[in-house]
Amino acid sequence: MGLKSSSASDSNTPVGVIGTGSFGQVVAKLLAEKSPVWLYARSEESAQRVRDNGLPANVQVTTDPAVVAKACEVIFPMVPSANFRDMIRQFAPYLHPYHTLIHGTKGLELASGQDLQSDAPLTRAQICTMSEVIQQETVVVRIGCLAGPNLASELADDKPAATVIASRFDEVIASGQKLLRSDRFQVYGNSDLIGVEICGVLKNIIAIAAGMVHELGLGENARALLISRGLVEMIYLGQAFGGNLKAFIGLAGVGDLVATSNSITSRNFTVGRLLVQKKSLEEVKAQMEETAEGINTVLLAKKFAETAKIRVPITEVLHRVLYQELSAEEATTQLMKFPSIADVDFL
Repeated sequence: MGLKSSSASDSNTPVGVIGTGSFGQVVAKLLAEKSPVWLYARSEESAQRVRDNGLPANVQVTTDPAVVAKACEVIFPMVPSANFRDMIRQFAPYLHPYHTLIHGTKGLELASGQDLQSDAPLTRAQICTMSEVIQQETVVVRIGCLAGPNLASELADDKPAATVIASRFDEVIASGQKLLRSDRFQVYGNSDLIGVEICGVLKNIIAIAAGMVHELGLGENARALLISRGLVEMIYLGQAFGGNLKAFIGLAGVGDLVATSNSITSRNFTVGRLLVQKKSLEEVKAQMEETAEGINTVLLAKKFAETAKIRVPITEVLHRVLYQELSAEEATTQLMKFPSIADVDFL
């Protein structure tokens, strides 16, 4: 699908990044290899913290949304899902149809008025992806997302990696590729925006379980079992959300799943490890320096799966660990007893 091309890929045109977490800072540094960057911080305290961390000379930090929107045609929002809508609303008055937004947030939001604690069913129409939040709150047309095995600590160390830019518009993908691609960072494209977004969201659930497997010392066979069956759950849920199978067997799906299920630097993996150490959910949240999206995603995915009548044993058992005080050891026992016959039944 095409729109009038943008000049935002020119090397002298500034690019915007919203969010000063570890991933937002890394994306800003990747973009700064080719373009000037405006990095938005929500407070002067956050802005100063980022400046103190050290930034490339062509990265400027501001707390004014209008500055970013006026200077940049392409903007990368990189903030937690819990803050995403409020942030977009702050930017909305300054955004125009010529802007391109490519977000990197791996979370979902309940539609207004919905409650996960109620007994009412939870349908797809009652769940918003971050691209849908952008559509609802702004006049922006060119929307994309960035997803894949992008552990911030490794990107910060300049280790080779790749990502996926997903969008319904070819020029959004092309712009993202031109801005981000380098000798050490490959950028692939995918037209399945919903599928790629959901991949990034659902793998967080499996990453928490992988952290538990690691901390329990259950071995690589158990981890491989978890990852492969976790991918099946992701595909079932993802297709019910409207995603295409191809997204889940690509870099944004299995690629991101493998990375986060094997990395001690992954936030969601860390949650799983802390749960095995008998930390309460509140203690886990307090110990995390940044948001682990998988904690809330477990609640949402479980309820959606019940409504859609999808079997998701890993998600269901993990929900009991997080919210019903089931031990990690008992969770493992329950999963191993779960009846399953077919290995691959989603093709």
